[in-house]
Amino acid sequence: MSRLERRITAAAEAALAQRRFVTAIDVLTGLGWLHARHVDVWRQGRAATLEDLAAVDGARMTDAVAVLRRWALSRGLVPGETAYLSGGRDRRELRFVADGDDGAFRVHWVSPEMGEAGRRRLAERQSKAPDLVVVEPEKAWTCAGCGDTGPYLIMEDAGPHCLTCADMDHLVFLPAGDAALSRRAKKESGLAAVVVRYNARRRRYERRGILVEEAALRLAEELCLADEEVRLRRRERDRERRAGEDVVFQARMAEAILRIFPGCPPERARDIALHAGLRGSGRVGRTAAAKVLDEKAITLAVVASVRHLDTDYDRLLMSGVPRAEARDRIRPDIDRVLGGWRGTVGGPGHDDRHG
Repeated sequence: MSRLERRITAAAEAALAQRRFVTAIDVLTGLGWLHARHVDVWRQGRAATLEDLAAVDGARMTDAVAVLRRWALSRGLVPGETAYLSGGRDRRELRFVADGDDGAFRVHWVSPEMGEAGRRRLAERQSKAPDLVVVEPEKAWTCAGCGDTGPYLIMEDAGPHCLTCADMDHLVFLPAGDAALSRRAKKESGLAAVVVRYNARRRRYERRGILVEEAALRLAEELCLADEEVRLRRRERDRERRAGEDVVFQARMAEAILRIFPGCPPERARDIALHAGLRGSGRVGRTAAAKVLDEKAITLAVVASVRHLDTDYDRLLMSGVPRAEARDRIRPDIDRVLGGWRGTVGGPGHDDRHG
């Protein structure tokens, strides 16, 4: 098996463990050939093909999907077809590569452990037309229809259009924050769109709210007022349930840390798991790989803790030392601590590229 095939297999295994199905996009992003922001741009209809945004050409993408297919068949996974439609008003079928048949990219591979009902629900969910997506642009832009501009744009015919030209200027903006109100307003609105804005620091599009019809928003507000107390009690029950799930997950992570690093003090392992596995933190402990207790992801969480608590890394950064240079300086200290916890002082160093 080549190095690329091993990487494809690892990305597919991680996706399968997390969701019980795998797609070509899971593999392409897992390889680092695409980032989530690229997929967002493509789904919004702002690129002719996914290949236009990838770090490799269509031939390499096609080869990777062929490897995915062979792996999936060897695992006995069940194939299903996914409809990839644009988030623009045209709802056109999205293209993966510029040349040739890209049907193989549209296949999702499902675990045989998922029952028939589960596979049917997955197929329905995957084939559902995506939400209309409206972008709150960062920079000045010009409407391809009227030559004017505005606070929002939507892609039509591969060009940006203002809401007036798209016949959507009658909609009102509902900021994100109240899930029940947003859900009900969207349900009652004959036409609705999700508003996103690109976060340069996080390098991804983030939801800002939705555009809905004004009458639908008024009705949704009345419905939310009518059952506010019931929803408060339900949220409290859900909060307690999620807290219990976090406790179990963090305990399993602490156990995994001690398996990999038997010399790590148990209290330190618990502290690392609590910090890295905090819900909503975005830390390495909340990644898909960490949730299945992947050894590399667990090791990265431990490395991050050692870096900040057992070395001069933070002091070096505060004194103006560039991050890459600071990491090089403290690498021996990290290797020493990890080696001691592994019982292999002086052994091979760590890989902290993502730490």
